Amino acid sequence: MSLSFAERGEAAELAALLARLLRWEKAAAARLQADGQVLGVFAKPARFDVLAIRPLRLAEPARLDITVSAGELLEGIDEAAGTARVPAAVTGPSWAGVLPPRGGWEPVAELEHAGVRGAAEAVIAEFRERTEALAATERTRDALDALAEEIWSRTLSGTPLPLRAVHAARSLGFLRAAAPVAVLARGVWLRLRTPLGSIAVRRPGTTTPGLTVTPR
Repeated sequence: MSLSFAERGEAAELAALLARLLRWEKAAAARLQADGQVLGVFAKPARFDVLAIRPLRLAEPARLDITVSAGELLEGIDEAAGTARVPAAVTGPSWAGVLPPRGGWEPVAELEHAGVRGAAEAVIAEFRERTEALAATERTRDALDALAEEIWSRTLSGTPLPLRAVHAARSLGFLRAAAPVAVLARGVWLRLRTPLGSIAVRRPGTTTPGLTVTPR
């Protein structure tokens, strides 16, 4: 099966997202869902405890729900033609069976792009500075993991959203568009939404119902 995107640039956007995922995890997977002219691409970046959601417009309606290898999907993208060949299904990781809900999101805040991007850059700089301040013998994996958890579990000012979601959005290129950023909530989920994609994260200490529907 091949998908054609409404604009050729969307194929390049998908390729860039997949390349980032593969840089962090060679065996990364992506779940694809479509029921109409919007394709939802879901992924869990290996460096972050979040779900990334990238909507892409299709030239023709499609119906699809499949988990695939991110590497094979990347190989099947023709950026010049604006198409992507859908590879064979793989046995998906556990996260692929528990996705955020499609609708019913309640607004929490609308934030200026510059402030959100600045918050991401500030915590990244803090992590780097504090890491460099550690003696070589103290710079263990456990120490770095504990430092990252301390920093990225903090919340974005004025919202319950953990900064790991903001960090993930920046790292995946979702904060490139200079447009307001929305923070939304539904049940156990929080969501950071930008024009280029969303980051969804579960609230600390909550369990997640088995919701597996396409995001809006």
